[in-house]
Amino acid sequence: MQQQISQWLATLGLEFSDVVSLMLVIGLILLISVVIHLVLHRVVVTPLQNRGQQSQRIWQQAITQHKLFQRVALLLQGIIINLQAVLWLQNGSQTQAVIATAAQVWIMAFALLALFSLLDTLLTLLRQSPITQQLPLRGIFQGLKLVAAIFVGIMIVSLLMGRSPLLLLSGLGAMTAVLMLVFKDPILGLVAGIQLSANNMLKIGDWLEMPKYGADGAVTDIGLTTVKVRNWDNTITTIPTYALISDSFKNWRSMSESGGRRIKRSINIDITSVHFLSEQEQQRLHRNPLLSRYLSAKTQELKHYNQQIDIDLNSPLNGRRLTNVGTLRAYLVAYLQAHPGIHQNMTLMVRQLAPTPEGLPLEIYVFTNTTAWLEYENIQADIFDHIFAVTSEFDLRIHQTPSGNDMRNMLVRTEPA
Repeated sequence: MQQQISQWLATLGLEFSDVVSLMLVIGLILLISVVIHLVLHRVVVTPLQNRGQQSQRIWQQAITQHKLFQRVALLLQGIIINLQAVLWLQNGSQTQAVIATAAQVWIMAFALLALFSLLDTLLTLLRQSPITQQLPLRGIFQGLKLVAAIFVGIMIVSLLMGRSPLLLLSGLGAMTAVLMLVFKDPILGLVAGIQLSANNMLKIGDWLEMPKYGADGAVTDIGLTTVKVRNWDNTITTIPTYALISDSFKNWRSMSESGGRRIKRSINIDITSVHFLSEQEQQRLHRNPLLSRYLSAKTQELKHYNQQIDIDLNSPLNGRRLTNVGTLRAYLVAYLQAHPGIHQNMTLMVRQLAPTPEGLPLEIYVFTNTTAWLEYENIQADIFDHIFAVTSEFDLRIHQTPSGNDMRNMLVRTEPA
């Protein structure tokens, strides 16, 4: 094309025909590039973008959001410029080499960006599936982007240097230690993401607790180098992805999937208030429907046992007797079995722990039939409200460290009138 223009200008008797013909070819290339740019972006891409924004289909919205059409259009422009440089400029000329090299760099750069858009679109579509949305796909896709960026970077450098990419790759062998140091976190994160996915250790939406990093909340993102956790106070904690493999963390997912959340809390009974039940106390407690069956069965069992050993029952040391703390335990078990908020197919028990200077711990170990935090706390509070209120009915006292008010009352009582 350039030679034809030079010949045509020579017939017209124009001087500097080579320079003028070159400028005309470059101008023609620019004109065609501008026309193609306007056609692609205003006639083709803009309507597609508007249609994608108004569409209800996820894949069209994803393509529009991640600018796939714009980057593909710019990639086509680079290909067209490169073809024009090869076809219209003189082979082997410096101008052709400069324009072709710039166009090829343009092509590789926007090919990489188009690949990024395609991966982001694919990631958005995969997250719509209930199966794949729980996998750490973002970290895997970020790893693919990193590999692609390194590859394209090597290709661009080799193109600008005029050397084979294999020569650069062979030279990278001596820089392996440096590359491992620079890309340590992405490499460890990629391996950790694969292990988390393969071993089903963590998914998006899981309740993660990791006190070392101050994380206690729901996992919102599993990336190549970091995992984001939205804590219950709405703060965001970022954890290195590889730390989830090297350190210990607690995942509450199995609790949520089980349908029951554990209540494990104890009250401290004043040991000096523990005693055997008298006949009057037994008769009073027998009126309670939750205790009547227990007291009847237990009384018959103890009476039968004491008759068999034939021992003097006038002494409290002899025989077996009902205690107020044992009866309280039986009452609490019956109360929890009748409670509508307690999961009856999971562990349910009321047990004594080892006595401490703070009294005798009486522990409630049950599971609620809901895992919702608010409902769980309400059920737990209702249960212990009831326990604190009924303990005195068994002539038991809750241990409590003396407060300042207790000390003042004691001083008032000891002061002389």
